[in-house]
Amino acid sequence: MAINSISGSALQGIQRGVQLLRRNASDIASANQFNGQIPTKDAVRALVELHQSSLQTSASVKAFKTADTLIGSLLDIKA
Repeated sequence: MAINSISGSALQGIQRGVQLLRRNASDIASANQFNGQIPTKDAVRALVELHQSSLQTSASVKAFKTADTLIGSLLDIKA
């Protein structure tokens, strides 16, 4: 697998994670979610998915950092 494809996959993962974070944060923040009552099933789902998308984004950032380190190492070897 080429380093560029690793970087591209990592960037796609970051973008997808951020999209899901925004969508779930919007679902949680909507006015009808919490009216001083027990959270609804949809609110709980949104909270769980918010955590999942946070983990996905973090993992993608780590993958991108690793690819960046590998590129730097290859440049050092070639120089």
